[in-house]
Amino acid sequence: MSNGLNARRSLSDTVFERIQKAIKSGAYGVDERLPTEHVLAAEFQVSRPVVRDALQRLRDQGLIYSRRGAGSFVREQGIREPLGFGQMQNLSDLQHCYDFRLTIEPEAAAMAAERRSEDALHKIRTALSLLRDATNRQAHRADADFMFHLSIAHASANPYFATAMQALEDHIAVGMRFHGLSLKSAGDGLQHVFVEHSAIYQAILNQDISAARDTMHKHIAGSRDRLLAPRET
Repeated sequence: MSNGLNARRSLSDTVFERIQKAIKSGAYGVDERLPTEHVLAAEFQVSRPVVRDALQRLRDQGLIYSRRGAGSFVREQGIREPLGFGQMQNLSDLQHCYDFRLTIEPEAAAMAAERRSEDALHKIRTALSLLRDATNRQAHRADADFMFHLSIAHASANPYFATAMQALEDHIAVGMRFHGLSLKSAGDGLQHVFVEHSAIYQAILNQDISAARDTMHKHIAGSRDRLLAPRET
């Protein structure tokens, strides 16, 4: 099951990257309608769910937009330039990133608890499984960690949460890598954080909005404090 999901994700990545390059190279004009899912599936020799995943990522990144019953269209790239986040340069930047995450991720988790679909739950569960495997090996996977949080943002069914997370991916990854290193030197730190992730998933699974918000807030605040709190000497 896991291998099948990974294969689908790999194919989806390939389709996403090829359409993304086509859009950015000008192969598709502004407001031009993309081929249908059926045509794209035939072109790339993949299934329609794979194409659907790739198109969703393109929508999340603001490269295309949809018109109900009409299909997907290329968005004007000049109007989607993000305000932008500069390169992370110091601990103060990392602190700001965690503080900002505390304003959006608990609400994304709460909304995910209210709106999550079975497919969204499956994606969160897949990321959690990767984290479990890494934890059992006394390792930390920053990629699976980010996938877990991004999957929750998608599960909220509000694309603004996912877009914000993707815009912050490089910054979040810095914190996750350093946090992972600190956990490996903290005895049961990895297991403790896995339990936190599991509690977030369980709250979303149970559609417990309050618990989802609270467990996510506790997890991010705890990660921030574990990484940035002054050490006793």
